[in-house]
Amino acid sequence: MLTLWGVVTVIFLLFNLLSDPARMMLDQNESSEQLAIVRKKYGFDKPLTTQYGYYLNDLSPISFHRNQSSNYTYFSSEKYTGIALFSMGETTVALKFPYLRTSFQKTGKNVSEVIGDTLPNTIVLAIAAICVAMFIGVVLGIISALEKDTWIDKAIQVVSTFGMSVPSFFSAILFAWLFGFVLHEYTGLKMTGSLYEMDDFGERISVQWKNLILPALTLGIRPLGVVIQLMRNSLLEVLSLDYIRTAKAKGLKSFQVICKHALKNALNPVVTAVSGWFASMLAGAVFVEYIFGWNGLGKEIVDALNTSDLPVIMGAVLVIACMFILINILVDVLYAWLDPKVRL
Repeated sequence: MLTLWGVVTVIFLLFNLLSDPARMMLDQNESSEQLAIVRKKYGFDKPLTTQYGYYLNDLSPISFHRNQSSNYTYFSSEKYTGIALFSMGETTVALKFPYLRTSFQKTGKNVSEVIGDTLPNTIVLAIAAICVAMFIGVVLGIISALEKDTWIDKAIQVVSTFGMSVPSFFSAILFAWLFGFVLHEYTGLKMTGSLYEMDDFGERISVQWKNLILPALTLGIRPLGVVIQLMRNSLLEVLSLDYIRTAKAKGLKSFQVICKHALKNALNPVVTAVSGWFASMLAGAVFVEYIFGWNGLGKEIVDALNTSDLPVIMGAVLVIACMFILINILVDVLYAWLDPKVRL
């Protein structure tokens, strides 16, 4: 909760101290009368501390409101709805979903709706990319550890180093051009495309899973290199421990030693890296989504930056921060399953 509060505070100060939201909304077409109207409409004319208090009240599931004198009834206001818990004089305490305010550019549309329309596509892309990185990375890491210092090991290390060093925007352009344009006749893949596409007559929406292939591979290249390196080093360290030598002395085959004894303990650093990469993919997918035309949260952030749609930007960053925190909590729980020492 403290981490989340810190993120909220930094975001609010960043967009209110370093810029004038009203001027950003009107771009270069503002007049003094228009600025006054916009500032009054969105509360920009109030002191910064008051604006901050209103912002926290909008985001908090438990919020405070005036002139709502109902008790345990349905709560409704101009901005959101919820349940009125109890009243204290002229103040009503209500339970509601966090309110991310409305978009500046998409008139009348809540930021939560904008994010709800795009976030599932980004999650699908991130899950596909991390699955590619995990499956291929763990397999290549095991092979690299078992073939230590051979030409196979060195070749895999070159591949992993190359994957970690290539920026996502460059690999996205390269993959789109090579597989979506040059080799399109053989791959059947397109340079751009999203998960859901409408037909030429605008009557039917279909799911295009093939459009997921290139963005997922592109987004998974960098974590793939990290997983290979971590899996190799971790497995080599585990294989040198006493209990592994004992397992080998009992006559177990190498496959049984790795799968039943070594692999589970070697996965700890890999899980740590994958959790961080999965969360960062939600933010790092911006370039990949924009280049491939994938209608996800990353592309929405770019569009919001181009149009100075501050509520959408702030809401998207908050959602990504929440997912970072939730993923870190889940990883802590997963540690207890992977390593019994954590439970002690």
